[in-house]
Amino acid sequence: MTTLSQALHTCDMLLVDGLHAFEFTRRDDGLQVECMDGNKFKRWFFTAAQVIEARADGPDWLINADQSEHRLVCMSAFCAPDEDDDETPADAPAND
Repeated sequence: MTTLSQALHTCDMLLVDGLHAFEFTRRDDGLQVECMDGNKFKRWFFTAAQVIEARADGPDWLINADQSEHRLVCMSAFCAPDEDDDETPADAPAND
């Protein structure tokens, strides 16, 4: 059975209460998450105990903090390739 802590080590993006968060830090004392909601900066901190006690709800994780429950989804971000496929590499021979 996977724990939230294990899931956090394999993801690079979180969905927290419906908001995409690319900035999150797994620490010994817990999990810190930051994101922008329009022009509002949002920050959450979940203690290590709260992370351990999080329970799975399908692909989501429910975590209790400060008398409220939050829904987290661990996701993998999509990355664009470094080079476009239609560009000729700089070291390719020129066609004359």
